[in-house]
Amino acid sequence: MELNIPVLLVGNFLSAAGGSRGVCEELAVRLAANGTTVFTTSSQPMRIRRLWDMLSTIYKKRHQYAVAQVDVYSGPAFFWAEAACALLRWLNKPFVLTLHGGNLPNFARKHSNRVQRLLASADAVTTPSRYLLEQMTPYKTDLRLLLNALDLSQYTFIVREQANPTLTWLRAFHEIYNPSLAPRVAGLLAAQFPEMQLTMIGPDKGDGSLQRTREQANSHKVQLTLPGGVSKAKVPLWLNRADIFLNTTNVDNAPVSVLEAMACGLCVVSTNVGGLTYLLEDGHNALLVPPDDAEAMARAVSRIITNPELAKKLSQNARVKAKEHDWSRVLPQWHDLFHSIVKSGRQSFQSHVSQTKQSGAVA
Repeated sequence: MELNIPVLLVGNFLSAAGGSRGVCEELAVRLAANGTTVFTTSSQPMRIRRLWDMLSTIYKKRHQYAVAQVDVYSGPAFFWAEAACALLRWLNKPFVLTLHGGNLPNFARKHSNRVQRLLASADAVTTPSRYLLEQMTPYKTDLRLLLNALDLSQYTFIVREQANPTLTWLRAFHEIYNPSLAPRVAGLLAAQFPEMQLTMIGPDKGDGSLQRTREQANSHKVQLTLPGGVSKAKVPLWLNRADIFLNTTNVDNAPVSVLEAMACGLCVVSTNVGGLTYLLEDGHNALLVPPDDAEAMARAVSRIITNPELAKKLSQNARVKAKEHDWSRVLPQWHDLFHSIVKSGRQSFQSHVSQTKQSGAVA
């Protein structure tokens, strides 16, 4: 097997510009550390410039990579994937699509022809969750499951044998993640647990969600800590300052933030939307509640704090689940996929050349 298959990763590499660290960034780091030549695009924060950078990189680097991987999201970002893949097809470059986002199934139902065309054009299509695998199979039957991954060794595991009323939240401040639900939950618990503390970690996406979260915290007299976005290396340290992790999203798939909390052994309380019911098992490694239901989430938090046996069970089982997503398991699958696509392409090319020569000889 050839050791180095040069790869181009097309996605949002925005952490250096203050954005969240995407799955594609972590994949790039892991591939490079294992000897793969990796090219990436794009780190441009402005959307139009990002699209242009993606397309120009695909073209300019065309002689330097053997296969490309393109992230696919719903909404306007779907067009970026269409444009990138159209150029890759024109250049006759093999490519893999990776499906992301809890809203992609809804988008696909509204734009089924576009989605089917894009997925059919790829040499392979991967999905990081069983939820998307199930929901997107109608548009392409041979999807491959390649889980979102994390380096488990970087997350210190602490068993929560007695959960304290310390809550944490980790995501970007955007309405889709419903961050203002967290201080509402903490406010409902304040009378029962006056020492309640809430830390909310993540960058501000500028849609007013951060301001609304502050207003809710002030209204409910919640002790709120807002460190902003933190580096990947510091995430475990921040998570382990708390015992209970709140995931308040209205739409979701297989969030790495939840996996990080589970790796640290936090007791997870999450909404039961999208792919979360595929990732989390209610009462086993997390407690699940309906979306935007502050009272239900507060009751779940109270159960964990007042029931040490439940806290310990959730904490230990969360770590076990996180082990399934360790890079040691996932990265070899990416290597195998890239190698198989490049090998298949070469065999097809050699077969075409052979047939052409035979046809010429007969003529």
